[in-house]
This record gives sequence, structure tokens and C-alpha cells, in this order.
Amino acid sequence: MPHLHHPAHDSYALWLTVGLSIVALVYLRGVAYLRSAHSNAISARRAGSFLFGLFLIWFAVASPVAPFDHELLTVHMLRHLLLMTIAPPLLWLGEPILAFVYGLPAPVAQRAISLLRWSPLRHLGRALASPTFCWFAAAGTLVGWHVPALFSLGMRSQMWHGIEQASFLASGLLFWWPVVQPWPSVAKWPEWSILLYLFLATLPCDVLSGFLVFCDRVVYQTYFSAARPFLASALEDQQCAGALMWTCVTIVYLVAGTVLAVRLLAPRSSQKRGSVQWGVQAAPVHAGVAKTAEVL
Repeated sequence: MPHLHHPAHDSYALWLTVGLSIVALVYLRGVAYLRSAHSNAISARRAGSFLFGLFLIWFAVASPVAPFDHELLTVHMLRHLLLMTIAPPLLWLGEPILAFVYGLPAPVAQRAISLLRWSPLRHLGRALASPTFCWFAAAGTLVGWHVPALFSLGMRSQMWHGIEQASFLASGLLFWWPVVQPWPSVAKWPEWSILLYLFLATLPCDVLSGFLVFCDRVVYQTYFSAARPFLASALEDQQCAGALMWTCVTIVYLVAGTVLAVRLLAPRSSQKRGSVQWGVQAAPVHAGVAKTAEVL
């Protein structure tokens, strides 16, 4: 299959697979430690959510399907959706920060958390966790990389293509942080505002996907000369990509909004998040790490 700017894809995919495998092992080590030391440890369902999120990242970036994004805009869009819309909430639902605190060797975890307690970094973290910043970061990343000039740059350059994929994952993690609120997140905004947050986030997605679906010309010239093994024309491919984005984003945000609405309507006592207590009631081996983590 022709490859425009990924001659080393196999090597890149191998290293990414190794890296994600290491992340999974550290995470599972933390989960196993917590489950042996605390009755309210990370559940198997949450652990499975995190591991499935890692798998989706691998599928989007390192699987044999990934190179097809040079032939089909639909595959390119699928990769972006996995990295930005689907994998991030699955990762946060697995309470990864808590698991990594206990999965890493205690001295390493203590040094990392001590660094995170540094006042300038804590202020930066609070700013980055602001729903306003998270929303604009995600919307800007989505719209920016779909501007034809930047899109073409990412398709021509392996380095910029990697930056593009990393920015989608990073902005996705930022976007879903206020929604999922994993440990040690502490919400400083009304829960109902997250429903508005999700609704407003559909707007740039709807505009972009609607434009791709109803536009009567091919927006990205890269796909004019590309082989299309599954679709008859570049315009059909573009319409399929837009429809995929429109449908996927709508469903994912609707599910998230429904879950939040149910939580808002539930009795107050059942809305407490048990996860914020896990780091406080830790076992002796990592007691120092737990006390440090409490103030994050």
C-alpha cells in the first residue's frame, strides 16, 4: 500500500505498543495494590475501561488500520474521534492518577507528586483544569487541524502528523477532565454547568461535520489522488467522514449528558464520589505518597 510520509510506521508502531504496554502494566500494578489494601479499590469495570481506552489509542495510532488515513478521510476522522472523543473518558473513568500513584515505585511517585505540589505548577494545573480553558482547547484543536492548510501540513510531514495526533489526545483528556472528574479532581463549578458545557461542545463539531457532509466539493485536495479501496469517490469519502463525526460525537455527548443528568436527579447522599477517599485510606507502604497526594 502506498505510504506518503510514514516509511517507519512499523518501527513507530512497535515502540508505541511497547510504551502503552508499560503504561498498562504500571496501571495494573497500582490497581492490584489498591485492591489488596483497600476494600473500595478500583473496580474491575473501571480497570477494564482504562485498558480499553489504551487499546483504542493503539488502534488509532499503531494498528494496521492507521496507515489507511492517507487513502480515506473516513479513517482519518475515525482516528481523531478515538483519540479525542472516545478514549479520553474511558481513561479517566479508570482513575489512572490514583493507580499510577501506587503502581510506580514509592520513591518515584513521591518525587513526582512533590514536583506537582510546587506552587507554580499547581496554579498552572488549576488554570488548565478550568472548564473554559478545556472547552476552548478542544474546540480550537478540532477546528484548527481541519483547516485545509494545517490538514495538508499534517499529511505531508511525519513530525507534524505526530504532533496532530498528540494534540487530539491531549485536548481530549483536557476536555473530559471536568466531565469525569477523576481523582484528585475537586469540582469548583455547579454540576448542571457541565450539561451546558457538553451541549456547547457539540456546536463546533456540528458545524464542521455538517460542512463536510453538505459541501459539494472536496475540501482536502490530498484525497483527490489517493486510492480509495472502499468508496467510489473522494466526495463520498468526505461525506462519510462528516457523517461519522456527526453521529459519534452526538451519541457520546448524549450518553455523558444523560449520566450527569441522572446523577443530578439522584438523592444527594448517593452523589458522593468514593474515589476521592481512596488516596486517604491507603495502606502503610504508600502512606507517605497518599498524604502528599491529598493536597493536589
